[in-house]
Amino acid sequence: MALTYEVFRGSPEGKIVSDKVSSDLEYNEVFIETLVSGVCGTDEHYLKTSQVLGHEGVGIIKAIGPGVRTVKIGDRVGFGFTHGICARCDNCAKDMDQYCREKKQYGTNDFNNGSFSYGAIWDANCVFRIPDEIETAHAAPLMCAGATVWTVLTRFDMRPGDRVGIQGVGGLGHLAIKLAAAMGYHVVVLSSSEAKRQEAMEYGASEYHVFRAESPLQSFKPLKHLLLCGSANVKYSSILPLMDSPSAIYPLTATFELSPIPTLELCLKGCKIQGSLVASRQSIQALLEFAAKKQIHPTIMTFPFTSAGIEEAMNQLRNGMVRYRAVLIRET
Repeated sequence: MALTYEVFRGSPEGKIVSDKVSSDLEYNEVFIETLVSGVCGTDEHYLKTSQVLGHEGVGIIKAIGPGVRTVKIGDRVGFGFTHGICARCDNCAKDMDQYCREKKQYGTNDFNNGSFSYGAIWDANCVFRIPDEIETAHAAPLMCAGATVWTVLTRFDMRPGDRVGIQGVGGLGHLAIKLAAAMGYHVVVLSSSEAKRQEAMEYGASEYHVFRAESPLQSFKPLKHLLLCGSANVKYSSILPLMDSPSAIYPLTATFELSPIPTLELCLKGCKIQGSLVASRQSIQALLEFAAKKQIHPTIMTFPFTSAGIEEAMNQLRNGMVRYRAVLIRET
């Protein structure tokens, strides 16, 4: 029997459009009744498409398809950027081979599923049980913003005591500060003004510097790592003097525009620019366990889970008014 549920799409006019979709559960899929969804800057990139937006969802599993073994009806789960997995590459778990042989499809390009919805059908291997210690509204931003910074903080050989810079105290940056501090890094925050100093220090920063491209910092101890969590339009030539040798810069905010890279300065400094985007399933699970243990949660603003509420949340995000993650809350 097909499941029918309400979703919220983008549109060519840039408006949020309510729609209903119907779908059957296939092998190893679950139906999730969405309770909350985070709002991400990436949603802005796809606002003028007709796809269902959102990739920071938390809800309750209401139905399961054939072959589901990892979760059950009634579980509170999170779901993020990845709808399905191929199980053919080295990044997938070996025990998924049987799943792919039976399903005979690898991954998904599904424009009818997203977390801006009152329901979603997802690959059971790409949903994550939310620990009891984490509130539902706080769990949603961990599915993308938290997972994005967590992957960088854990994947690229950072060590306790390393000088780790966080540029931008926003949706990504404030979580990066909290997580990096809890992991024992020496957190150095770079911001364009003094406005967020107190919050950054409360989140765990060890240093806070007002930094602008036209005003270089003086007597600054260089950084081993720098996470770019603010504007995607970065002038790399102004950042390189802040970096150690060797070191790494991680651009975590995306733009479709090309960024000029001063390759000679990069080579002389021995600095690399390291990309990182979608978190693995293992990374998200580790983040949830760590956040529960350390009692780390995002700082959020909440909005109604309606077309108007989504548009208001995205408008405030667009205008830099959200502190620091917008979360849509559904009335049930």
